[in-house]
Amino acid sequence: MKEDLKTNKVPKFNLKRLNVSHFILSLLLIVIVNIIGYFCFFRVDLTAEKRYSLSKSTKNILKELDDVVYFKVYLKGDYPASFKRLAKETRELLDEYRAYSDNIQYEFIDPSEGRDDSEMRAIYNELARKGLQPTQLQDRKVDGVKTQVIFPGALVAYKQREFPLQLLSSNINIPPDEIMNISIQNLEYNITSVINKLSRKNKPSIGFVEGHGELDLLEVADITRELQEFYLVERVELDGKVNALRHFEYDSINGNVVTWNKFDLLIIAKPSKPFSEKNKFIIDQHVMRGGSILWLVDPVFASMDSLQGAAETIGIINDLNLDDMFFRYGVRMNTNLLQDMNALPIPIITGKMGNLPNQQFIPWFYFPIITPILDHPIVKNVNAIKSEFISSIDTVGSMPLKKEILLTSSMYTKIVQAPIIINLNILKTKPDDREFAYRYLPVSVLVEGEFKSLFEGRVSAEFDTSSMIQYVSHGKPAKMIFVADGDIIKNQVDQQGPLPLGYDRYSKLTFGNKEFLLNAINYLLGDEDLMQVRAREIKLRLLDKTKLSKNKTYWQVFNIVMPLLVIFILALAMLYYRKYKYSR
Repeated sequence: MKEDLKTNKVPKFNLKRLNVSHFILSLLLIVIVNIIGYFCFFRVDLTAEKRYSLSKSTKNILKELDDVVYFKVYLKGDYPASFKRLAKETRELLDEYRAYSDNIQYEFIDPSEGRDDSEMRAIYNELARKGLQPTQLQDRKVDGVKTQVIFPGALVAYKQREFPLQLLSSNINIPPDEIMNISIQNLEYNITSVINKLSRKNKPSIGFVEGHGELDLLEVADITRELQEFYLVERVELDGKVNALRHFEYDSINGNVVTWNKFDLLIIAKPSKPFSEKNKFIIDQHVMRGGSILWLVDPVFASMDSLQGAAETIGIINDLNLDDMFFRYGVRMNTNLLQDMNALPIPIITGKMGNLPNQQFIPWFYFPIITPILDHPIVKNVNAIKSEFISSIDTVGSMPLKKEILLTSSMYTKIVQAPIIINLNILKTKPDDREFAYRYLPVSVLVEGEFKSLFEGRVSAEFDTSSMIQYVSHGKPAKMIFVADGDIIKNQVDQQGPLPLGYDRYSKLTFGNKEFLLNAINYLLGDEDLMQVRAREIKLRLLDKTKLSKNKTYWQVFNIVMPLLVIFILALAMLYYRKYKYSR
């Protein structure tokens, strides 16, 4: 009997000692794992589309931060579920950023909390002045419709600089639920892009070319102001000067003249006068040395100003002496104008109502609304773009250049060859659908690679007289974007001054012109890695609202009863297991 008691006590003592040993080992293991984790940081993302994994370019930008980037996010308050989801995704992504950098800090702010009407108006005006766009919501409740003004964005501060960050995308052709999905997809790109622009030490340089009837400073004031936040922007007149686009320096050791581009990017915005051969040579050598160009050119000249007080005007070929250059670089701008069924309405007086003119808005087929449909990072999820008298583009040549179409017309397009009689009377007749038979004609093309000089084998004596020419016949890798409409970069102007680029004062709509151009410029200036972030697609597994409303009671009961049932079944299983184990 005593032996039996002893034998029973020994296992209990051993079990207690074993439990203490297990506890100490577990504690040590936790401490060791934490020490390793402190020095060897890693995270595991188990989501299908890796939505919680930051891109390599984002991580690199975060590692280089040398000061705090502070986010004031104005997404706190009693908002609809979709905006709460946007706020939740924003918070989780900022937490992910903080995991890689201690210099990321944020707070969520309700701008209307604890303020009366006058204080709220003052706050709202201040946020709008700083660049945040308000959104008006109408929430239908039992006691009526509640109207709310919210600012779905953030103010980002870094080293005495502050920049607005819009978190809610805008697109006139997409339903609200899909816009919210796009906004969440673009969160990493938008946040990383702002951090990159604010923290970038060496600013790339951009030159707006002058001297060929290009758009003046007032007509590109909005995009210029936007670019000056992050780049060095100048206006440059070529005037046949070899040093207009290049720096020259004498190397006293080797006795040579060293040359490099003054500008990383040239913007040629709606020229109306021919380019001289010498100016073309200067631009050509800019490309041969790896410089990028954004071409915004009207192959056909037409203007609405000519229709003011006139029955008709003529669209004529805009001879810029650039056709051979474009062909060498892989594109041909066609001397036509596109009419498109998807067009911007313009105000037209259709008669009189009493003594007052009766004005209606009718789609003007010569002003196509270009809806980006391709998956290239430059145009993916970009809002519709307004254009004026746009032409088509073809890709040509067999050189090993990479050519990608960025923008196209709609599936209902008509081609009209220049010269063209443009008459407002076409608005008075119903269009014949059979005439709009062309589909998705290219209007913007990206070309990149190693270009060959237009002047290969024919550098004239005029160019050879200067010892500083240093002619290059085969270039370094370079990039160009061609757009067959110069008005895409042109902002409207009223009595108060320049209006925001993409804003149409007649329809009161804001189009995606600025977004497209900023993406294009970012790409041309070498932010390809950042642009790839924009191409990420995050799927939102949204509930089916129709099924939800139809079976609302069933799902409410299911969500309450099922967890309790699972717990009950697990408890029974555990009870049966313990009974089976200790009854042996």
